[in-house]
Amino acid sequence: MDKINTIIKRLLPGIFLFGFTVGTGSVTAMAKAGADYGMSLLWTILISCAITYFLIQLFGKFTLVTGVTALQAFKQHIHPSVSLFFIVALTTQICGSVMGVMGILADVCYEWSKTFVDGGIAPLYFAIFFIVFVYVIFLIGKVDVFQKVLAVFVAIMAVCFLINFIMLMPPALTILKGLVPTVPETGPDKNAFLVIASMVGTTVFSGLFILRSILVQEANWTMADLRTQKTDALFSAFLMFVVSASIMAAGAGALYAKGIQLTHVTQMINLLEPLAGAAAVTIFTLGLIAAGVSSQFPNVALLPWLLDDYHQRKTDLTRPIYRLIALAISLLGLVVPIFDAKPIMVMVASQAFGALVLPATVASILYIGNKRSLMKEHAFSATTNGLLVLIFGFALIMSYMSVNGILDTLS
Repeated sequence: MDKINTIIKRLLPGIFLFGFTVGTGSVTAMAKAGADYGMSLLWTILISCAITYFLIQLFGKFTLVTGVTALQAFKQHIHPSVSLFFIVALTTQICGSVMGVMGILADVCYEWSKTFVDGGIAPLYFAIFFIVFVYVIFLIGKVDVFQKVLAVFVAIMAVCFLINFIMLMPPALTILKGLVPTVPETGPDKNAFLVIASMVGTTVFSGLFILRSILVQEANWTMADLRTQKTDALFSAFLMFVVSASIMAAGAGALYAKGIQLTHVTQMINLLEPLAGAAAVTIFTLGLIAAGVSSQFPNVALLPWLLDDYHQRKTDLTRPIYRLIALAISLLGLVVPIFDAKPIMVMVASQAFGALVLPATVASILYIGNKRSLMKEHAFSATTNGLLVLIFGFALIMSYMSVNGILDTLS
């Protein structure tokens, strides 16, 4: 038992990152991709998860070598404005994500509640419940409590979506074809560019890598923990791929097979029942709730984390100002239920915005990772630099797709 507890403790930072990444934003992006294009965009998940693994372990190793976090290094070795840019950009993205996450969670729970309450329970009540639940956990103010609670929700989410995948698994040949990079045709009601950008934006999330370096520093890992750090990063990326592919398969099986586009996540609930039964609906809903709650924990805590990191002080989530910040960000979750906005568009646009921040993240780590005065003999190798340049090029293409997709949607 002690050995199992030790293994889980070592993997907690990776589980935390997985929970942060695969929230309702990922569920929305992957389910929409599956509904609109079947499994043809599976290659996007594979490439995104491979890049995510590479960058998670690279940012982690950077902190192991230097003892400072990425945000601190950007401030000290590039310019304070670079760190401030990331704080503002990531907070903006998180605010959009909170609105979308809570809107989707509330809508799905409302639809699900119709199965056992006549007329269902209003989405606003579900939104208030989840906001209060997450905020109360935040008030405890302990990172280890955050990580343990998040690990429970991650386990629930992973099991639920894997069961759904087994129920709705497409043919093996279809899955293999999806690993071949192709961009489906974009029509008036379909925007493949925006969907691809949102898939990349929700998986290759800049906040993930910056937070990774903070978690490595807080875990007091050193170069002696390099192997643990790599294993932890690989475990996180592997979970991301398996769960994301499972969600895409559910969307493909429930909607794409019937030629129905995904405009609202509640469609999944209405269509899953005749296809796979009430059990599948319950499992999908529980998975979605776990995904939303697991991503909401880091969402409300990210800005306080970044501010403490920027000022190079020990993380203290109990500061009164941070509790007010977390409350303000949490209350954004009421925007969609109150104003009846479309949560999917809010969510997809928020994830696509993340693709715009990625090039700056890659360029910054490429610069500081090659500073001999900082990295000494651990300065990035030619191979690492080559991969970063390729990722930077990929990030620019994703940014172009993101801008085009958003502009097309607005027009």
